[in-house]
Amino acid sequence: MGLRELQDHVDVINQQMARYGVKFGIYKNGSYNERLFPFDPIPRIIEADEFQTLERGLAQRVNALNKFLADIYADKNIIHEGVVPEEFVYRSPGYLAQCEGIRPPEGIYSHISGIDLVKGKNSVWYVLEDNLRIPSGASYPLIARSLCRQCCPQTFRERAIRDNRGYGQALKVVMDHVNCGGINVILTPGRYNSAYFEHSYLAEQSEAVLAESMDLYVENNCVFYRSNHGPMKVGAIYRHLSDDFLDPLCFRPDSLIGVPNLMAAYRAGSVAILNTPGNGVADDKGIYYFVPKMIRYYLDEEPILQNAPTYLPYSKDDLDYTLEHLDDLVIKDVAEAGGYGVVFGSSLPKEKKEALKDKIIEEPRRFISQQVIDFEDLPIMDNERVVGRKADLRAFVLSGEETYVWPCGLTRFSRNPSSFIVNSSQGGGFKDTWVLSH
Repeated sequence: MGLRELQDHVDVINQQMARYGVKFGIYKNGSYNERLFPFDPIPRIIEADEFQTLERGLAQRVNALNKFLADIYADKNIIHEGVVPEEFVYRSPGYLAQCEGIRPPEGIYSHISGIDLVKGKNSVWYVLEDNLRIPSGASYPLIARSLCRQCCPQTFRERAIRDNRGYGQALKVVMDHVNCGGINVILTPGRYNSAYFEHSYLAEQSEAVLAESMDLYVENNCVFYRSNHGPMKVGAIYRHLSDDFLDPLCFRPDSLIGVPNLMAAYRAGSVAILNTPGNGVADDKGIYYFVPKMIRYYLDEEPILQNAPTYLPYSKDDLDYTLEHLDDLVIKDVAEAGGYGVVFGSSLPKEKKEALKDKIIEEPRRFISQQVIDFEDLPIMDNERVVGRKADLRAFVLSGEETYVWPCGLTRFSRNPSSFIVNSSQGGGFKDTWVLSH
């Protein structure tokens, strides 16, 4: 596949990324640390027919999740009919009572969905997690592919690789579809957010205005942008703020990065918010267990993609199984993200194992347990050597007039040879994802 040319240019490509500010920041223990997001030149390659199956399965999953969100914040039929327990909805940290009864423009809740998958050594793809709040990462393979094209143009001219450059335009199409009249804005918390590079890059790619909270204000239930030429009405906001910080008059009153009265404008139907507030109830790790049931319930179809084998300690049978087989399972705290709150039972000493069991018994709704999937190792460059490391795939699904699965994705890998945790916040790197056209 002409990979040697890419490997020879990897230092130049990483230098260019540093120049363009392709970094990932982590705010931890009261300090902000910014570092490069290491790029590996050996791409993940997905065959055309394999991607067609992924494409159908991902679109199916996101369509069902959008229907679930529309149902949960309105009629709640899936609860009344006993498909999803009431407690799993209302006790979810992501459920927001403030969003009850609000129907977003065009009825779309998750406009940009990031679905995390791994490919088992049995060649089966498993969905590990649904990210429907503020899924990040699309900018990294976009900029990486662009720099690789500059360094190695022949590699891409001569290979049957699907072009990934349409993401920004696809994002613009989605924003335009739900726009309530006005400009498109990408709302960022600012320079010290961990994904600030992505916010600015996607604003450029989608022809949207990059704004911080002080650039926006609400008047007569409409949102306006303070431009150099006077106020401009805002019709759609792709926000990169957590729900809690979005509007200090509706959620956290101490938020300095939100827009006062934004939720009032949203409730009035004068602005679209992408993704909608309250989506966290659908990507709760406990709700994840029920997604195959949602697909059958809302779409009357069998799931194309599989969940990882998952147990809910909330159920007595699953609680007993989890406690008995802790050494064979990975335990996940449903309120955590970014690779935090993930514990492999086999790695715990006896005292910590017993303490974890006590926590699970005390708060069963807080945890899920999963079989450890032996997912495939992908080749990466480790100095001059090619070695295998665990890797996942974040696929991006855009929901507008149609559901679009981007023919690329963010492949993240662990740089630790003994680790299954690939998150960038845990020290992982990334590589491009080549989807073959035939």
